[in-house]
Amino acid sequence: MDAAQQETEIESFLALEEGKQLLRFTTAGSVDDGKSTLIGRLLYDSKSVYEDQIASVKKASVNRSAGVIDFSLLTDGLKAEREQGITIDVAYRYFATPKRKFIIADTPGHEQYTRNMATGASTAHLAIVLVDARKGVLPQSRRHAFIASLLNIPNVVVAINKMDLVDFSQEVFDSISTEFKAFASDLDLGKLYFIPISALDGDNVVSLSPRTPWYEGTTLLDYLETVPIEGDEVAQEMRFPVQYVIRPTLDFRGYAGQVAAGRIRPGDPIMVLPSGRTSRVKNIATFDGDLAEAFAPMSVTVCLEDEIDISRGDMLVTPSRMPHASRRVEAMMVWMHADPMEIDKPYLVKHTTQQVRATVTAILHKVDINSLAKNSATQLHLNEIGAVAIESRKPLFFDSYRKNRVTGSFIFIDPVTNATVGAGMILDRTPTQQRSSKTALLGVEFEKSRVTVAERTTRFGHQPATVWLTSRLEVAYLVERDLFDRGYLIHVLADDVDSHLLPGLAKMSSAAGLITICSIASTEPEERERARALVGADRFIDIDPQTLSLHDEEAADQVCRLLEARGFVRRDYRGTSGDGI
Repeated sequence: MDAAQQETEIESFLALEEGKQLLRFTTAGSVDDGKSTLIGRLLYDSKSVYEDQIASVKKASVNRSAGVIDFSLLTDGLKAEREQGITIDVAYRYFATPKRKFIIADTPGHEQYTRNMATGASTAHLAIVLVDARKGVLPQSRRHAFIASLLNIPNVVVAINKMDLVDFSQEVFDSISTEFKAFASDLDLGKLYFIPISALDGDNVVSLSPRTPWYEGTTLLDYLETVPIEGDEVAQEMRFPVQYVIRPTLDFRGYAGQVAAGRIRPGDPIMVLPSGRTSRVKNIATFDGDLAEAFAPMSVTVCLEDEIDISRGDMLVTPSRMPHASRRVEAMMVWMHADPMEIDKPYLVKHTTQQVRATVTAILHKVDINSLAKNSATQLHLNEIGAVAIESRKPLFFDSYRKNRVTGSFIFIDPVTNATVGAGMILDRTPTQQRSSKTALLGVEFEKSRVTVAERTTRFGHQPATVWLTSRLEVAYLVERDLFDRGYLIHVLADDVDSHLLPGLAKMSSAAGLITICSIASTEPEERERARALVGADRFIDIDPQTLSLHDEEAADQVCRLLEARGFVRRDYRGTSGDGI
């Protein structure tokens, strides 16, 4: 074979490897269920272990178990792990087959290392929950199944291990499967698949076992190679948290980061949160040149057509598909520190590329893993899981964790020690405090004023109006300045006002005869419709941001002209409070 042929074959091989799908999966289960042994068997039987590693493990195994290879030694790398025969830290391993590439997270089974399991499973496409055939579904098996549902892992394989110790009994397999299904029915788990295996002997791991003729399914490796990998993060709305601003010369300004969801292309309209400024993508720069598009989870540098003040922690999004924006969220929290979580204690929240101060305002409930009961609590202790209400100093731009793992997750940091103390998954529902505030405010019947609407209109020179302007904050302030300078009474309700309170506040402003611009970084149609109903359709103007110019000054002029066309303001009016008087 000449050099050219060899180079061509190498390039073909590399292209084939690059084109393979990557499956991330994690193992979970109780202590001594055989997680590390199973992974060692997978690596060994799929020829993914170097000969010197096998020789080392064989030597260590001879000293411990009379010549039988201890496959767990391939993954348990810490000295303490080998001495105790348990997994303590998360062990990551990589291997590949002709069909797919894999990254394995071997996580601990001990209850005291629950936080490690949650960390290892946070990016997984699939979870393997091992169950000892002799012991059945244990509390820790339930705990890990609950965490798998909490982390929205789309596929769960229940590997019933050590079938060789129960004579490969179909009755035992069916009984455990039924018990697990009954428990899982109360959880929002992904697709369930049950496999009887013996990790030590290799039954149904890589090859089908003749000792389970009653089993009609596939082997574990076959399932791993063929299970669909959901690519939802690419199909979602575009989210690009800005990590760093690159300004090597006066002629170049780029915003570096990782695409958290969706796709971004040159020419696409974008909005910057929290400012609400808009522009278009000029180009997508990388070390190897510009790209025609970027998608999750690529790391790129985005350049815009306009000079906009953007810094770390800001987020680029599609204007028509906004994330939620709020200082108050509800989340499921896994507590990871020996010091308990306390209400009203100051913490730091690290969310995407933004880090802000926050406090836990309430612990809504603590989950009993065994019964899934929701118990009241005043603290969360190490490895406990509960639902909490959080309030941050600045708004967070987020989706629910079920919709987007990146923008729906965060970590808690102790501001004194800088230690990571908790991990949270944002829930897809209105926070309790917001619900109560919303109910209280929207239920108010405003007293009829002794000043009539006609009198206010005569005094102010305009009728009350509410303009719903989604996510164009800079435009809202430009409209405010224009109309105020012309003598109109106008104000802006912006991102610092909770969106769920806007309908009630808009009604109060309307009752006072003001022109109100509601501009929030979130598309919540139910709040918009509630505001329309409270204010009155004749006084409500809903502006589709897609109909406005991307340039703020032109968009502000469009809004003013719309108010003029609807008869709320006049172009030539100069009231007593205007600068033109």
